[in-house]
Amino acid sequence: MTDLEMLDGAIRRVPDFPTPGILFYDITSILTNPPVFKYCIDKMLELYKNDSIDAIAGVESRGFLFAAPFAERARIPLVLIRKKGKLPGAKYTCSYSLEYGIAEIEAHKSDITKGKRYLVIDDLIATGGTLQAARNLIEQGGGIVTEFFGIIGLPFLNYEKLLAPIRVTTLINYASE
Repeated sequence: MTDLEMLDGAIRRVPDFPTPGILFYDITSILTNPPVFKYCIDKMLELYKNDSIDAIAGVESRGFLFAAPFAERARIPLVLIRKKGKLPGAKYTCSYSLEYGIAEIEAHKSDITKGKRYLVIDDLIATGGTLQAARNLIEQGGGIVTEFFGIIGLPFLNYEKLLAPIRVTTLINYASE
């Protein structure tokens, strides 16, 4: 079995969640499989070992699960991108559209440094809206997003077009729901 087959086998698929017609790719089953979880973090370390990254920006909440161990093992600071109302103090805010409404995310102003290079990590990249908003937060503080990373990618939803010209890397892609 290849590493990609092992990863694919560990991802739970939940039909009709959160709404009918949607196939949900659930990464929680990766977390209950330590060898697969370790593979994901090891692969991230391999991918970015030669990159100039000053900080990791982890997107709430499942992005935290991959960003935190990666940041610790790579000895790179971790910035949290949180849902509105979860962070105290001065923060940058960005709203973005969802298929069912508007959402807002925030980051501490003190965590974003002008001229620093950020790798933004989430668990799954679908339309790219959340990552685009995360980029906006980082750029509000003068930071530079160097790349977006996700465990799972759904490129048929055209996230690369929205996130261009910044590179998007995923460990596994699915062609359609």
